[in-house]
Amino acid sequence: MDSVKRTLEKSTKFDGIKGPLVCIVMDGIGIAGENSGNAVYLANTPTIDNLTKNYPVRKLKAHGVAVGLPSDEDMGNSEVGHNAMGAGQVFEQGAKLVTKSIETGAMFMSDTWKELTQNCKDKNSSLHFIGLLSDGNVHSHIDHLEAIIKQAKTDGVKKVRIHILLDGRDVPKTSALIYVEKLEKLLSDLNSGGFDGKIASGGGRMNITMDRYGADWSMVERGWHVHVLGEGKQYGGATEAIETIRKETGNESDQFLDSFVIAENSEPVGKINDGDSVIFFNFRGDRAIEISMAFDSGDEFDKFDRVNRPDVIYAGMLEYDGDLHIPKKYLVNPPEITGTLGEYLANGKITQLAVSETQKFGHVTYFWNGNKSGKFDENTETYIEIKSDVVPFEQRPWMKAAEITDILIDGIKSGKYKFIRANFPNGDMVGHTGNIDATIIGVETVDLQLARILEAVKEVGGVMLVTADHGNADEMYELDKKTNAPAVSKDGQLKAKTAHTLNPVPCMFIDDLYKDKYNVKNKDFGLSNLAATFVNLLGYDAPDFWDESMIELL
Repeated sequence: MDSVKRTLEKSTKFDGIKGPLVCIVMDGIGIAGENSGNAVYLANTPTIDNLTKNYPVRKLKAHGVAVGLPSDEDMGNSEVGHNAMGAGQVFEQGAKLVTKSIETGAMFMSDTWKELTQNCKDKNSSLHFIGLLSDGNVHSHIDHLEAIIKQAKTDGVKKVRIHILLDGRDVPKTSALIYVEKLEKLLSDLNSGGFDGKIASGGGRMNITMDRYGADWSMVERGWHVHVLGEGKQYGGATEAIETIRKETGNESDQFLDSFVIAENSEPVGKINDGDSVIFFNFRGDRAIEISMAFDSGDEFDKFDRVNRPDVIYAGMLEYDGDLHIPKKYLVNPPEITGTLGEYLANGKITQLAVSETQKFGHVTYFWNGNKSGKFDENTETYIEIKSDVVPFEQRPWMKAAEITDILIDGIKSGKYKFIRANFPNGDMVGHTGNIDATIIGVETVDLQLARILEAVKEVGGVMLVTADHGNADEMYELDKKTNAPAVSKDGQLKAKTAHTLNPVPCMFIDDLYKDKYNVKNKDFGLSNLAATFVNLLGYDAPDFWDESMIELL
């Protein structure tokens, strides 16, 4: 964060609303066609229906270039979405930064890359890669991994081991073998001239390694045992492991598959040993921080017993937390996001309340504030986290929505806060399970809570904007590209979709008191247009470098 003191200028056209301004993020609830795969359409949502009918609504772009991703073929996600909402502008995001760094060769000229590879050459040791194996482009991309492996061989590394985390969430839910086959073909092509590349271990992303926000450190512990210690059920290859685990467990989604270790003659092919180098190749930070802490931390680490902490050189694809400097070494610099809404409000002593449960708490704080840990001003900002249940979301699709609402209503009625934001994770977290019935309940839960919040906002003379960060619950089945209806397989089955969508998201303006002070513009807007809209409603001019406001003051 730079040292410029940023302050807002009072508007000469509008003094601002008197009550609080409340922003509700319905995570994963986008706008899509009315069909049997749209849980938002199928849900009983009298509150959303009423708001849509009686108040201005605009569709916002929440994917692709509108949130800093490489192309409009790239689905949005909660991290880039909250970055855009909180920053008021669009920054190049992880995937785009990594792709550019690889294409220009900047990654391979970095001191970190040189240290990682030279270490392997000097010690005749292994270069390990850990990360999500897919082309979902939300946490990682297989193309990045393949390019880096190729460069490792070019630069003289002789032994590479890959520890694969299976997706089934940002890509079709049983697509793991597509990526395994692609990776193994590359390794087969490269395995000559003294180069030895193998897949060493793996498991589902929601079973091992990729926990976030401290929700379930046992996931990271399970990952440590297979990746680092080489402890786990052994198989002769990744394909055998995945096919066998699917058959034995009946698991229908790659993201939950049990962990596995690849072995030859009963010995793991890729334990992580003293003298090795390790790269975590995900570019997104939230699910990369905990495993990075396990590698980087010394004896003070107390989250689980690592049993053995090998002396390795560890690096992430990016710096996943710029304030806590996790990890200590990284290959690509993350975007420096400055001049955020939170910073401006804090500098102006405008009180803020941010609320969510564990699964999305980091989104209304860390990501909203431009990948910044902590607060800008302890005196004017209040952050409240409600601990998420550690149970499958389809078994409890209401999650902590009622508890979030309880806190919101208290905050709204307290008169303490001028700007309040909250995230309801249900549409996204339950949507990711692929269970449409549970997701419908999740959407209905959010609708019930909106009714409670709306009553409180109106009671105190406030204004509420209801939006979302990306779609998910709006497409629970894969779509037929020709008809745009849920696709049916040859055996007559609908194929569940667990990934985010490319659909726009709503932005509802619920304002009974000040609507004659402004017009809501009819233009193509994205999530980054929200920040300027918020400050205008609060009675301030937006900074010139932010994307334009969605309202025109009269």
